[in-house]
Amino acid sequence: MNKQTNFDLVLFGATGDLAMRKLIPNLYQAHAAGLLNPEGRILGVSRSKLDTAGFLRQIESDAKVHIKKNFSEEMWNSFLKRIQYLTVDVTHRADFDKLAELVKARKNTENVIVYLSTAPTFFTQACANLAAVGLNGKNVRVVLEKPLGTDLKSSQKINADVAEHFEESQVYRIDHYLGKESLQNLIPLRFANVFFEPVWNKDFIKSVQITIAEQLGVEERAEFYDATGALRDMVQNHMLQMLCFVAMERPKSLAGDDMRDAKMKVLKALKPLSPADIDVNVIRAQYTAAEGHAGYLEEHNVPADSRTETYVAIKAEIENERWQGVPFYLRTGKRLAAKTAEIVLNFREDLDDLFPNTPNRLIVNMQPRETVSTCVFIKEPGSSMNAMPVEMVIDLAHAVEGRRAEAYELLLREVIDGRLSRFNRRDELEAAWEWVMPIMEHWAKSPVAPHQYAAGSWGPQAARDLLAKDNNAWLEDQ
Repeated sequence: MNKQTNFDLVLFGATGDLAMRKLIPNLYQAHAAGLLNPEGRILGVSRSKLDTAGFLRQIESDAKVHIKKNFSEEMWNSFLKRIQYLTVDVTHRADFDKLAELVKARKNTENVIVYLSTAPTFFTQACANLAAVGLNGKNVRVVLEKPLGTDLKSSQKINADVAEHFEESQVYRIDHYLGKESLQNLIPLRFANVFFEPVWNKDFIKSVQITIAEQLGVEERAEFYDATGALRDMVQNHMLQMLCFVAMERPKSLAGDDMRDAKMKVLKALKPLSPADIDVNVIRAQYTAAEGHAGYLEEHNVPADSRTETYVAIKAEIENERWQGVPFYLRTGKRLAAKTAEIVLNFREDLDDLFPNTPNRLIVNMQPRETVSTCVFIKEPGSSMNAMPVEMVIDLAHAVEGRRAEAYELLLREVIDGRLSRFNRRDELEAAWEWVMPIMEHWAKSPVAPHQYAAGSWGPQAARDLLAKDNNAWLEDQ
């Protein structure tokens, strides 16, 4: 086992929803699995007027309930001994003197991780104040939660402000999809299996589908969601990362910058979308009332004239030798028929008539199950030589013995150990923004209202028509 790094993890926004629902429970899981240095410390920081005892009481009530496995009171109590609390207001420079004093008092700390689980509007001031008290040395890493800006300009501003105080190698931009084992598994699946890589190109693949579907509506997040929409919330980050993993060339190595260089080449090869392209190849829609669910415009805190999209489907193209002419269909939405995140590779049909209508298919499912399945054809039983489809399934959760960590746990451990490959680099993030900005700008000017789809369906008819034009169909219609 690798040497475990002795760390201080300074968690800003420690009393917030993300910390209580994800970060602290996942740190507990790493602790319970023996994957954290025994002396590593978690320092909760927020502007709430608490002491350590009060913070631990809040963790007991708000974080403990989210630990669904590997729990024991004895292990929980040992985990709580790692935790201290300090009241710090990000906007108060003097509060950072107390923070620096507490952190620097530990002489055996190897790395300091500052996790900014706050609104992005506070990133600039937090980094400036950290630097002012010397908490930006080479052993300090800063973690930035998404969303990193609301458009290209705001993202560039945040990145530039952070870069005044931290080197790029110190900045870890979180996208929790990059912590999903099933997405990371695409790299060995493609490059460690000799039978996949030779057919992973335009000569054999007819189309690629990437779907992130949610059954829930906007729930209590309507105010946030109406200012964000599906394009910003899902496409600009999670979906383009999934596309990169499918489409990237073989990286030079598995090291951080080599992996990120390979993804960057894909983003740069994405065909820019003109206004005419957007009108034809991008669908935006809102859910309407059905199956006992309210429509989007009827949700609490949603303006009656809102044009915010709860669904988006895009036909994208990658202009390089490997993928020229292959459509990549991206879709995401709320109040859809099922909760799923998956990648579907549809292979071309055999052009001769020996076994007609036998297209192969590969599906990488990330939720609700983590599986890799392929549609292959075998002989029907009996005297005929007719081909019939069967699914060959690898259940990733049961393929190997042992515990499978959730995405946030893996990412937290990667930060502590200083591995960058599962985090977004600045140029990569900004390239993603550059690609979606024409859509955002065109929609802002367009008088055309979003399409509608019934809650509980798979989205608007226009999204099915988008694929039908190319003689393709979404997975559920195949």
